[in-house]
Amino acid sequence: MALLSKEEVKSWRAGIYTNAHKKLGAHRLDNGFWFAVWAPNADSVHVTGDFNDWDKAAHPMEKDSETGVWQRVVKSAQPGQCYKFCITPKDGPSFLKSDPYGRFHEHEGQHASILWNFPDFSWSDDSWMQSRTSIHRYDRPLSIYEVHLGSWRRAPSGRPLTYSELSEQLIPYVKEMGFTHIELLPVMEHPYGPSWGYQVTGFFAPTSRYGRPEDFMAFIDCCHQNDLGVIFDWVPGHFPRDGHGLAFFDGTALYEHHDRRRREHGDWGTYNFDFEKPGVRNFLLSNAFFWCEKYHIDGFRVDAVASMLYLDYSKGENDWLPNEHGGKENLGALSFLKDFNRLVNRHDPSVLTIAEESTAWPGVTRSVDEGGLGFDYKWNMGWMNDTLHFFELPAGQRNIETHSVTFPVTFAFSERFILPFSHDEVVHLKKSLWSKMPGSEDQKFKQLKLLFLYIMGYPGKKLLFMGSELAEMEEWSERRGLHWSLLDGDRHKDIQEFVAALLDFYPTSPPMYEKDHEADGFSWVDLSHKEEAIYVFERESGEKKLIFLFNFSLDSFDAGKLAIDWEGNSYSCVFDTLQPAAGNNLPGLGHTRHSFVLQPLQGLLLEA
Repeated sequence: MALLSKEEVKSWRAGIYTNAHKKLGAHRLDNGFWFAVWAPNADSVHVTGDFNDWDKAAHPMEKDSETGVWQRVVKSAQPGQCYKFCITPKDGPSFLKSDPYGRFHEHEGQHASILWNFPDFSWSDDSWMQSRTSIHRYDRPLSIYEVHLGSWRRAPSGRPLTYSELSEQLIPYVKEMGFTHIELLPVMEHPYGPSWGYQVTGFFAPTSRYGRPEDFMAFIDCCHQNDLGVIFDWVPGHFPRDGHGLAFFDGTALYEHHDRRRREHGDWGTYNFDFEKPGVRNFLLSNAFFWCEKYHIDGFRVDAVASMLYLDYSKGENDWLPNEHGGKENLGALSFLKDFNRLVNRHDPSVLTIAEESTAWPGVTRSVDEGGLGFDYKWNMGWMNDTLHFFELPAGQRNIETHSVTFPVTFAFSERFILPFSHDEVVHLKKSLWSKMPGSEDQKFKQLKLLFLYIMGYPGKKLLFMGSELAEMEEWSERRGLHWSLLDGDRHKDIQEFVAALLDFYPTSPPMYEKDHEADGFSWVDLSHKEEAIYVFERESGEKKLIFLFNFSLDSFDAGKLAIDWEGNSYSCVFDTLQPAAGNNLPGLGHTRHSFVLQPLQGLLLEA
C-alpha cells in the first residue's frame, strides 16, 4: 500500500511536505500500531521492541521506492511499550535507532522510543487562539520571560519540577510579574542535560524528564488560559552524534552532509542538517507544523541562524566547502528558512518566528516576497553586546565610550528587533547581570535598575532570562534552581518589584511599544552631555510621549541644563530608579523650566 498519494509524493520530492509527521513514526490503529521510517539507503529495516521481545528479525518492514520510507503494521504493539528500528546498511552490521518521528522517548538508559496513545486532549484555550492574531501584531507589547524548565525552581528533594508542578508555580509567577510570553529553552527530548536541550534527539517529543506529553499539553493550555503565550526555542540547524539518534541514520550520511566540511559543527561537536535533501526539509518543516497543530505553540525562536546561513561559520580557511557559485552562503539553508517562514505564515500567520541571527545579513525580518528571510523578529545582538559593554565599564570611563549608546540607534529600525538579555549572557564565566555591574554592592543594585529601565525604554520588544529579575549574584547553572532565598533581602526584592512595576506600566503606555520599528517613535532629546554620561531620549506615539533620563556617571548633574521642553509640557515622574518600585513624583515638575539634581546612577521616566 502506498504511504503517500501522488500529490504528497510530489511535495515530498520538492522538500515542502509539511504532513510527514502524520505518516511517519508510530501511529495507533484499532489493532496495533503503524510504523514508518525514512531510511532510503538501508538494505533492510525491522521494527523491534517490547512487543516482540526485541527480536530484530521478527517484524521486517517494506520499502516504498518512491520515498525511501519503510513501513509495516504490528498488531501486537501496545501503548507504553518501547521500540526502535533495526537498520541493516548495505555494508556492515545492523544497528538500532530511535524513531526520528517518535512522540515520546526515554531520556536515559537505552534511549528507546515509547509507543504513546495520545488522549483526546480537551483544550480550553479557544479565547487565546482566536485573539492571537491581534496579540501578535507588531504594534502590540511583547515581553518575554526566558526559562529553562529544569532549573527555574527545584522541589525540596532537589529534583526538577514536573510539567504539572510548573503549571502550578511558574505560570502564576510569570503572570504576576507581568510578562506576556514564556520562551522555553528547548524542551524536545535530549540525552545530555547540560546541553540545556540544544542537542536534540527527539524532535517530535517533549522531554520525559518532566512528565508525559499530555502533561506538557496541559502546561501550554494553562499558559493560554492565563493569557501567556509560549515560544519554543527550536534547533533546526544541527543535531548530536549520539548513536541512537539521527547521525548516519541508515548507514550513510542521511540527515547530514556527506562531506565533513559541510557536516561537522566544531563549536558544539554536532552535525549540521543537509538542507538540500528533500527528506531533511520535510522532517524539519513537519516538525514545526506538528508543534503548532498538536501543542498549540505560539512561536519559534530559531536557534543559531547565523551558523545556518554561512558555510564558513566558525571554520578555518581550508575547512569549509563553498557553494556551487563559489560563495560562503548556504543556499540550501536559505531556501529552507524562506520556505519555513512562508509555510508557517500561510498555515497560521499568528504564529511568531524569531531569528537568533548575530550578523548583518540583510532582510532577516523582510518578507520572503520582498527578498527577505521572512522572520517576524530578530534578536538584536549588536544592541545587547554594546549595552552590556557600556554597563560593565567603570562609571568613570563611560564618557569615552559614548558610541556604545549612540551607535545602536543607527540600525535600530533596520529590522524588527527583540532586545535579548538571554541565558547566553549569564553563563560560561560571563557572570550574572548583577555581577556585571561595576562598583560597590550598592552601585551594582542601582545600575541594575538603570539597565532595566534602559531596556524597557529602548525601541524593540523585550526578553529577560529567568533570575535576572531577582538580581541573581551567581551565574546560572542548569544543575540547580534559582536562589529564591535572595528575595528575603530588601535590595533583591526591590529589583523584582521594580521589574514587575515596569512590566505593569509597559502595556498601558503606547509610546513604549507601538512604534518599536518606526524611526519617528524615538528621538534623542539631549546628547550634548554624553561626555558626562548623561543621555535623554523620547518615545512617542500619537499625542503621548515619554522622556527617559539617564545619569550613568558617579557625579550629580543639574537637570536644568537639559534641552527638555519644559515650557510646552507638564510632566509627572513615573519611575525613579533610586526610589522603591513605581509611582514616584518629583516635586515641582510642571510647565516651566525646572532645575533639579540628577543624582549619580539615577534614571527617570517622565510622562507628558
